[in-house]
Amino acid sequence: MVNSLAGKFLTLLKRSGLSVVTAESCTAGLLAKTLSDAPGAAEHLAGGFVTYTKAQKAKALGVSPRLLRNKGAVCSEVASALTRGALARSSADVAVAITGVAGPDPDEDGNPVGLVVIGVCRRGTLPTSFVHRLTGSRHRVRRMAVDAALRQGMETIRKGLKRDRGPGVQ
Repeated sequence: MVNSLAGKFLTLLKRSGLSVVTAESCTAGLLAKTLSDAPGAAEHLAGGFVTYTKAQKAKALGVSPRLLRNKGAVCSEVASALTRGALARSSADVAVAITGVAGPDPDEDGNPVGLVVIGVCRRGTLPTSFVHRLTGSRHRVRRMAVDAALRQGMETIRKGLKRDRGPGVQ
């Protein structure tokens, strides 16, 4: 079954002439997979990074090891760093990142199950991040995180389009 939010996200990318790259931790590629299941993905999904561990976040996407040591992997700063790293390593216009704790247990830094941070960045702008406290099973937390990321991505793109085109643009 195709996720309707993914279809809407891809339609918005198409209308905007943009492409997206993902950077995922607790969802382990589920966002990229969800997008790839929707029609039109080949034109607008540049690819994705799965960086499940702190070491991989640092190695693959350039997240500061010091930041990871001091703040842990589940925070706004890391979500933003994931988006910046994904954009730097791709040709995409927009990066969407997910970092969090899907469960069944808290992470090594004591972050609770269901704490998820979404990062979104459009090339040439500052990243934004959104903290979510999700509930349910591991599967449910991951699914809800993907839906939240799609919503936050669409909101960020729409705001950017309004800024690019001036007031009154929908």
